[in-house]
Amino acid sequence: MTSNAASHHATEEVPHLRCGRHLLDISFPRVMGVLNVTPDSFSDGGQHNALDDALRHAERMLAEGAAIIDVGGESTRPGADVISDQEELDRVAPVVEALVRELDALVSVDTSSAQVIRETSALGAGMINDVRALEREGALPAAAASALPVCLMHRQGEPQTMQQSPRYERKIEVEVVDYLTRRIAECEVAGLKRHRLLIDPGFGFGKTVEHNLRLLKHMDALQALALPVLVGMSRKSMIGKVLGRPVEERLFGGLALSALAVERGAKILRVHDVGATVDAVNMTWAVLHEGSAQNSVF
Repeated sequence: MTSNAASHHATEEVPHLRCGRHLLDISFPRVMGVLNVTPDSFSDGGQHNALDDALRHAERMLAEGAAIIDVGGESTRPGADVISDQEELDRVAPVVEALVRELDALVSVDTSSAQVIRETSALGAGMINDVRALEREGALPAAAASALPVCLMHRQGEPQTMQQSPRYERKIEVEVVDYLTRRIAECEVAGLKRHRLLIDPGFGFGKTVEHNLRLLKHMDALQALALPVLVGMSRKSMIGKVLGRPVEERLFGGLALSALAVERGAKILRVHDVGATVDAVNMTWAVLHEGSAQNSVF
């Protein structure tokens, strides 16, 4: 599911991520499809809670060009309720197991829980995507022991309160880079090697619309960390507030943001609308690389 149909120059050094039994080529941008198995996610809560519904949706996203399926069992939207580790595990474990067994999918688990990290990695998950950057108790050693790649995200505050009055003393991109630099160092001390890390600037997590727009404009500042960048802006309120669109009408704004993120170095785009985003990413990449078919995303 993760191989590129186009060939690469034999002399080109192609960066890869070892994701369990999958090898993910990130020499070009990849699309990660969102699969929320929650009742209260901001965009698609309750739509894919049944196992068969989740499998069919994942199958569609893979067919549209998703390289990764990101499974989440805890909503992290502003004001979201806290759930127990066991409730989260009960939601995601059957889905992860089925995606691996039936679709041979490269599965990322969107979690901050040490228990969920341990048990889903044992079920065949290939990546951990943590909005809390492994800050919850036990999460860092669990992630280090998993041998999987981990995405560390910047946020300010917790989901319950993060959008009440976010403020930064310095430029947003400087604070994001400084925070991620510290977390990367702490991960390395704990035995989570740098080559297993990705970073996410955390659009919408403790940030105003102005913060988000500036962060994207100056996203190339993240290149100083020399790690693959994952971004998640799909259907978010920043699009709604700029364009005056409800959540179900934010596709076109999201595609514009995806193109801009690719131009600024994003390697993984976490989205709800996979097929349209694959086209937008392919077109952007073709322009950046002067139409070289050897660098096609899909």
